[in-house]
Amino acid sequence: MPTDIELARFNMVEQQIRPWDVLDKRVLEVFFNVPRERFVPDAERVHAFADVAVPIGHGQTMLAPVVEGRILQYLQVQPGERVLEIGTGTGFFTACLASLGNSVRSVDIFPDFTERAGGLLSELGFERVVLETGDAHDGWANDERFDVIVFTGARTEMPEASLRQLNMGGRLLAITGTGPIQTVSMVTRESETHFRTDSLFETRTGYLIGAEPKPSFSL
Repeated sequence: MPTDIELARFNMVEQQIRPWDVLDKRVLEVFFNVPRERFVPDAERVHAFADVAVPIGHGQTMLAPVVEGRILQYLQVQPGERVLEIGTGTGFFTACLASLGNSVRSVDIFPDFTERAGGLLSELGFERVVLETGDAHDGWANDERFDVIVFTGARTEMPEASLRQLNMGGRLLAITGTGPIQTVSMVTRESETHFRTDSLFETRTGYLIGAEPKPSFSL
C-alpha cells in the first residue's frame, strides 16, 4: 500500500499537474522522483503537495506545482544543457532542473536560502549544482553563456541583458508584468541578433527582490 506521502505525491501529479496539459514524461518523472516534501519548510509541510504557492520565508514563496510543471515542459531542458536559475528559494526547482539538464548554476539573494538548499541538494546527491548568493535580479555571470536561463520570481519586464548570455537555440523564461496578472514568456535565441518571444500562459507570483514595480509619484 502506498504511504500517505506517496499518495499525496501521486495525486499532485495526476490531479493537478497532468490536467494542466503537462504531459512530458521526463517532467512528470521529476515530480515523482524529487522529494518535494523535503524542500518545504517544516511549518508548511502539510501544503507540500497542494496547489498553492507555499511561503518559505522573507516574504517569498515556492511556485505552485502546476506552474513549475508547465515551466519545465516549455523549457524542454535536455541532458547536456547548462542552466542558470535566478531565485533558488528552497532548492526544489533547482533539483528539478538538475534532474533534466547537465549542470545548474543557481543564485539567491538570501544567504540562508542558499545554505539550506545547498545542504539538502548535496544530501540528496545532486552533484552538478553550484549555488551562489547575491543580487541577480538583473542577471548573473555576465561573461558566461547558458542553454537555459530561468527567473523563478516575477519582474516588471524581460531582462534584456540576460538574452546575450544565451547560447544559440537557448531559452530564457521570465514572469513579467505589473498588473494583478503576469505573463510567463519564453525568449529563444535563433541567431546572434534575432530572438523569438512566445507568451506561454498567465499566472501570479511574487517579485524578485529588486525587480518589484517602482512606485509612481504624481504632483
